[in-house]
Amino acid sequence: MTTTHPRSATHHDTRLRRVATGVDPERWPDVAAVPRASWPVRAVTESLVGRALRRLPLRVSCVGGTTLGLGGPLIEVRDPDAFHARIGTRGLIGFGESYMAGEWDAPDLVGALTVLAAHAADLVPAPLQRLRGLWAPRQPDAQRNTPDGSRNNISRHYDLSNDLFAAFLDETLTYSSAVFRGFPADWSLLAAAQHRKIDRLLDLAEVGEGTRMLEIGTGWGELALRAAARGAHVTSLTLSEEQRALALERVREAGYAHRVSVELCDYRAARGTYDAVVSVEMIEAVGAEFWPVYFRTLDERLAPGGRVALQAITMPHQRMLAARDTHTWIQKYIFPGGLIPSTEAIEETAHDHTGLVVAARDGFGAHYADTLRLWRQRFTDRADDVAALGFDATFRRMWTFYLAYSEAGFRAGYLDVQQYLFIKEDPAR
Repeated sequence: MTTTHPRSATHHDTRLRRVATGVDPERWPDVAAVPRASWPVRAVTESLVGRALRRLPLRVSCVGGTTLGLGGPLIEVRDPDAFHARIGTRGLIGFGESYMAGEWDAPDLVGALTVLAAHAADLVPAPLQRLRGLWAPRQPDAQRNTPDGSRNNISRHYDLSNDLFAAFLDETLTYSSAVFRGFPADWSLLAAAQHRKIDRLLDLAEVGEGTRMLEIGTGWGELALRAAARGAHVTSLTLSEEQRALALERVREAGYAHRVSVELCDYRAARGTYDAVVSVEMIEAVGAEFWPVYFRTLDERLAPGGRVALQAITMPHQRMLAARDTHTWIQKYIFPGGLIPSTEAIEETAHDHTGLVVAARDGFGAHYADTLRLWRQRFTDRADDVAALGFDATFRRMWTFYLAYSEAGFRAGYLDVQQYLFIKEDPAR
């Protein structure tokens, strides 16, 4: 198959310095093109990057013999000119694009990225942080999560190929954090750990015989199947045509077509009331602008006395505020329109816009780090299978960076994942 990727508005052929080796310029214009950086920009970037790296427990080796850092995981900068040009002109997006282009590498990529994630708040000097609005790229209007925008954003990730996701997920096809009994986990334990996570959510929502349950974000159907096995009647919503097709196939094969409906439907268009609403790692795709709408939907669709079980990736509140209006590498290449909330943002939004009350919250970020480790190892082991699907070497480096980058965030404590229980009190009681 052929994959397509967005062309950046910052891509101008007249400003190209040279072309990265082995990168398809049609598929990856901003990776293939090494941007032209003026001498002042390059000099300032080298100074700032060097200053940041010297203080970190890393070893950063550049062609020419320069080594920076206090010791630790190794980063090998193979093309310092391109590396600094990309960071100087595109910031952290350029850092990721430089990896995609092969201009730097790390034998222990997760270890190196974990150090950077742990120091994310102070990598950029405070004066520049305060001026972030002037130098950081803004999120494109085209990635706003309007009903039409959400469909396009979701499609760009989840409609890449069901076979791609099957190459690195376990047989449950569950694309969210598992819950393990202990660490380190191995691949043979992942499916059971995914079921443990799902069962905890269904228990929180008190899903059982006869429960009317709404699921916002179908995935490939495993949660809906386990709810149906408990006797629930499930309406599941997705915007991914690929996911819906496979989820429906799995529902039919399991014999639950009479209990599970999978609809190609935006959450804002949902109707009816339900005893339980379950949504797993969906809020990250909603966007801050629409968080109030999302929570009002949860509230409006929930019957009095009902329960909402929500699983959400979270980040520190101040970092979320800093990132809220800027365009990131993850948004450009992996999850367009996405934004990870903070626990404060989740709880304040629910409090300010709904009658939902937080009844429980449990964080388990270490479990996500191990989940991502297993996915990343599986993806690496099956690189040839991914290539056979039509995904080129640049895509595979991009996906490896995404999985490693995410794992590092959880290992550093920069990211966490929560299971929330919200309740809606019954005024008749």
